[in-house]
Amino acid sequence: MDIRRDDRVVVLSGKDKGKEGKVISVDPTDRKVIVEGVNTAKRHKKPRKQGDPGGIIKKDTPIYASKVMRVCPKCNKPTRAAHLIKKGVGKDKEEVKVRVCKKCGAEI
Repeated sequence: MDIRRDDRVVVLSGKDKGKEGKVISVDPTDRKVIVEGVNTAKRHKKPRKQGDPGGIIKKDTPIYASKVMRVCPKCNKPTRAAHLIKKGVGKDKEEVKVRVCKKCGAEI
C-alpha cells in the first residue's frame, strides 16, 4: 500500500466523492485508511464518569485505500506515485527509495 499517514488524498468514489483530507491512520492488513472529514458516522455516547460529556459524536470511519488517490503537494493534482532509487542520499550514503509524482516529478 502506497498511502501513508499525513498524506493529502482525494476521494475517487462513494458518497464523499471529490472531498479532500489528510490521512489520519493506515491499516495495511485490511487495506483501509481513515481520512479526516471523510466517511463520518454519528455515535451516541453515554457519559460514564461524572463530568464526562455525553451526546452525539461524529467519528471518522475507515475507507478502502483503493477509493482514494494522493494529491501532489507541488502541483496540487491527484496523482499516482512512482518510485525512484536515489544513490548516496541516506545517513550512511546508501540507496534510498523515494516517492515521486508522476505528473510533475516532485518528490513526495
